[in-house]
Amino acid sequence: MGRSCARASWAAPEGPPAGMAVSGRRAVLRGALCAALGACLLDRLPVHADDPRSARPREGDQFVFALGEREGQLIAPDHLAVGGPQQLAYPLDPISKVIRNGSFLNQVALTRLDPAQLTEETRALAVEGVVAYSAVCTHQGCPVSMWNAESKNLFCACHGSQFDPRDRARVVDGPATRRLPVLPLRMTAGALTAAGGFRGRVGAQPP
Repeated sequence: MGRSCARASWAAPEGPPAGMAVSGRRAVLRGALCAALGACLLDRLPVHADDPRSARPREGDQFVFALGEREGQLIAPDHLAVGGPQQLAYPLDPISKVIRNGSFLNQVALTRLDPAQLTEETRALAVEGVVAYSAVCTHQGCPVSMWNAESKNLFCACHGSQFDPRDRARVVDGPATRRLPVLPLRMTAGALTAAGGFRGRVGAQPP
């Protein structure tokens, strides 16, 4: 289908040992499910002002790699390949040096594209062709960690929703009905910098 993947930010839990009884398997599965639901519920709680790691991205924040060998290192435009895929990132307060990785809802998908391919509205929110969107799908809150190399769309790892990064993350396929929130950007002393907070509700629409 012409898809390639950026590195995913999640993995399925490993199964129990082969000799484990059925009741043990069920306990493990229940535990894994509770842990997953607990993480989701924690991310739905209000963000506290005294928890800088969980505070949402704000004007002046820079960006660091969320995964891999460069995790925690500052991201420059040259680190992003023109034409994708996206790079998963977390905001960094450049003064306190606090990385805002205390909530999955803070994860950002940075994608570098040809500025001429961006819509006028998207170009106004980008810098040097780099656009920033929430990396949390608006369908059910899964990670938007994959990349459709053929269409150059952001791709949800769970249910296949696709978003066009050239047109403010417009939904082009799948069950999602809402765009990914955009994070406006600017350059500050050669560093990618947030020009404000997310525009739009991050994550899945509440029931």
